[in-house]
Amino acid sequence: MIRTRFIVSATVAAALSAGCTVGPRVDLRNIRYGSVIPDEGYCDQPYVVITRDGNWLCTFTTGKGIEGQLGQHVVASISTDKGKTWSSPPIDIEPADGPEASWVMPLITPSGRVYAFYDYNGDRITTLGDKKNIRADMLGWYVCKYSDDNGRTWSDKRHRLPVRVTACDRTNDWQGKVQIMWGIGKPVIVGPNVFFGFTKLGRYMLDQGEGWFFRSDNILTERDVEKIEWQMLPEGDHGIRAPEFGSVQEEHNLVGLSDGSLYCIYRTTTGYPCHVYSRDGGKTWTRPEHATYTPGGRKIKTPRACPRLWKTLNGKFLLWYHNHSGKDFDGRNPAWVTGGVEKDDRIHWSQPEILLWDPDPETRMSYPDLVQQDGRCWVTETQKEIARVHEVDPSLFEGLWNQGRAAEVAKRGLLLEQAPVKPGNDVRRVRLPNLVEAAGFTIDIWLQLDDLKPDQVILDGQTERGSGVRLLVTEKGTVGLELRDGKKLRTIWDTDPGAIKPGRLHHLAAIVEGGPKIIMFVVDGVLCDGGEHRQFGWGRFDTGLADLGDTLPLQIPPSLKGTIKSLRVYERALRVSEAVSNYRAGLR
Repeated sequence: MIRTRFIVSATVAAALSAGCTVGPRVDLRNIRYGSVIPDEGYCDQPYVVITRDGNWLCTFTTGKGIEGQLGQHVVASISTDKGKTWSSPPIDIEPADGPEASWVMPLITPSGRVYAFYDYNGDRITTLGDKKNIRADMLGWYVCKYSDDNGRTWSDKRHRLPVRVTACDRTNDWQGKVQIMWGIGKPVIVGPNVFFGFTKLGRYMLDQGEGWFFRSDNILTERDVEKIEWQMLPEGDHGIRAPEFGSVQEEHNLVGLSDGSLYCIYRTTTGYPCHVYSRDGGKTWTRPEHATYTPGGRKIKTPRACPRLWKTLNGKFLLWYHNHSGKDFDGRNPAWVTGGVEKDDRIHWSQPEILLWDPDPETRMSYPDLVQQDGRCWVTETQKEIARVHEVDPSLFEGLWNQGRAAEVAKRGLLLEQAPVKPGNDVRRVRLPNLVEAAGFTIDIWLQLDDLKPDQVILDGQTERGSGVRLLVTEKGTVGLELRDGKKLRTIWDTDPGAIKPGRLHHLAAIVEGGPKIIMFVVDGVLCDGGEHRQFGWGRFDTGLADLGDTLPLQIPPSLKGTIKSLRVYERALRVSEAVSNYRAGLR
């Protein structure tokens, strides 16, 4: 299976590099078009650094079994063609027949030396009480090895980092004689210093998590590994956690701000990640609180999945997450991304976009990395068995960062534009594309409803056989988009409760994505996320619902209690950033 998928992705990549059109049904956000990173079966946390020879070096955790089984170890692979192909078999950083070695994070220094930091079961812990052969990939030491030849060989000696025994350890199952910990992400450089985060557990397995950081002030310049200085932060006996957010507070990762401050985000099982700031180099941190898009604003939603932070080469920020308030490990498809900019010493996050998706809703992608080189961007991800690399259109990220400034009406794919629109008049007949991969449509409308009486039809675009679309008021007092194929399939998804208010002028963009089969609404420049009312603000429609029928006669019914100030229909799914820009452009 891996080989087949690699052939498909390589074909697409070759066509793109040659400047060829790969066809209207290809959406490169579909993870199955990515280039596969070779592994031994299990594969996790594929993180990339660019070595001084211009190649990519990817370190990851692998093994012939499933996650946590004996034989799990850390390896590296090299790509000379920006992630299209990789050296195989992977290069051992630690062998499969040694103690478990897991969760490797690479750092490249100005000299070109590459460090790999990882968990290592150096005491060969295999039992807990009367339990034998326990999962041991988070037990033991934090260590590092290094490479001075761009990852082709690694130091024989591993160097142990000084993990302080703290209150969390002393109350664990081994009373601190064994420590339980792991890290995600990569070390970050902030001024002359290097930081990386990790999570300790107070109870085996995966309970009472809290965040810690290693800081080194001389690793970027000191060649003698024995002389590298390490400080474990925050100061004191307790890591980053707040009891009100429950037992699960883990996978802490961080970025540096322009003034040297630190920002950290981590996952919980509350449906929301938590975030903290440090203004003194990691010694102390603000009290954890649910992460918000803006200070005091709407909470960011994500389940028990890695919320991954990056600081990009232009000094701005990206956050990978899943945009719903689930409380378990599920719901990792699609992956969403929001862009962050600094304002008043805080990160302000944009409305998000779908970054990657898989045709199977049950696919769980996570533990990504961002690669930037020669003005291009890539993202890695893994589903634990297959890890891949995906090139991303940089304009997607630019759109996120520019949401506070862009105020232009999108023109590409515009089928219809009319303002105002009088009830009872045919607007125009339009043909919407079949809802297959890389296809979709958008209804962009300025409307003011006198009331929210249920079953009011705002826009009717159904054929005589019952196929087509309708925009209507639901029994919940929301605005819903209904899709029908005229046979048996029907889907309706609606705005969040309270988003549309009677007597008020609103801008609404109903966006239909044919690839991931998702309907979403952007109301007054804000993507509906379900708020406190529901887990999801976006919804999926049936994969069989593709053909909405022949040319659709769009009409504003005369019974509508309200006015339509402007109507646009696009034969493509607008990006969320485009919908925000349309809103900011105002009525024209």
